[in-house]
Formats: sequence, structure tokens, C-alpha cells
Amino acid sequence: MSSGDKILNRISLDCDERISKINAETDEKCAQIMAQAKLDADKISAEIADRAQSKVKQMQAASKSRCDLETRNAFLKRRREEIDKTYSEILNKMKNLPDEDYFELIYTFAKKLNGMSGVVLLNEKDMNRLPKNFLARLEECGVKAELSKTPCDIESGFILKCGDIEENMDFSAILSEKRDAIEDFINQELFKA
Repeated sequence: MSSGDKILNRISLDCDERISKINAETDEKCAQIMAQAKLDADKISAEIADRAQSKVKQMQAASKSRCDLETRNAFLKRRREEIDKTYSEILNKMKNLPDEDYFELIYTFAKKLNGMSGVVLLNEKDMNRLPKNFLARLEECGVKAELSKTPCDIESGFILKCGDIEENMDFSAILSEKRDAIEDFINQELFKA
């Protein structure tokens, strides 16, 4: 193995190690968020249940169905709020990672575009904190691109423009694609029946 291959192998191992560390940190933070959200949801559920029970005791049999409906709607609304809050916290966590971790996440998403080429569009904030080896790292991920000198209007991540086609790798777009799976997971973790 040549010294160049050894260096590339070490860089690859370092990248894999860093990605594993980022994933572990993200998993830990998500677990903390989920645990706190579970505590909040349990407290809110208990408050809703207490209110519903006192209303049922005060109401006649004819108003019982209305009370049940109001309780269910309040719970579903709170569930939606908790899901939206958790989703928002995940997105904010991704957008506010330290620079090195943030760009490692970009490289992770760039690997999904392996074999593509074009122009990379970033927002102004990211352009100002861009690592010197950014394009080389993208190429290591299988994306051959040049950097647009004009910032684009996204909050995070990047867009790869390949002629008339744009691959939107904005973190919010990526999470939106996975929203159903994320909501299912949050529902399972926070609102187990």
C-alpha cells in the first residue's frame, strides 16, 4: 500500500469515526429530547384526564359524548403540538451544529447524490464558514461540483444544480421527506397506548 493510499485510508477511517461520533451525539440528544417530551406529554395527559373526569362528573349523561369529544380533540391538538415541537427541535439541532459537525452532516447527505455533478448552492452563512477542502470532500462523497458564488435562499444544507434539475438537500426538505417516518417514531415513543 502506497503512502498516498495509507493517507487516504486514514482519512476515510477518521471520517467514519467522526460520523459515528456525530451519530452517537445526535442519538443521545434525540433520546434526551424524547425523554423530556415524554415527561411533558405525561403531565399534560394527566391534566387533560383530570379535567375530563371532573366535567364528566358534573354533566348529565346527554353531555358525556360532547365531553369525550372535547377531551379527544384537546389531546390530539397537544399531540400535534408535541410532534411539531420535537420535529422543530430536531431541525434546529441539525442547523445549529458546530461548523465541523454541520459540514460533516452535509457530506453525509452528499453521499446520497453519489455520481452526480453540477453547481453547489449554499446560503450566505454557510458560504462564510466554508471549510477550505469543501469541494474536495464533496468529491470524496461522489459529487463532482463547483461552488456557486451567489448565495441561495435556503436555511441550511445545500442545493446541487445539475442543469435544469435541482437536488434539494436543505435540512428542512430532507426532514420533510422523512416526516411521516419521524412522526410515527415520535408517536410510538411519546404516545404509547
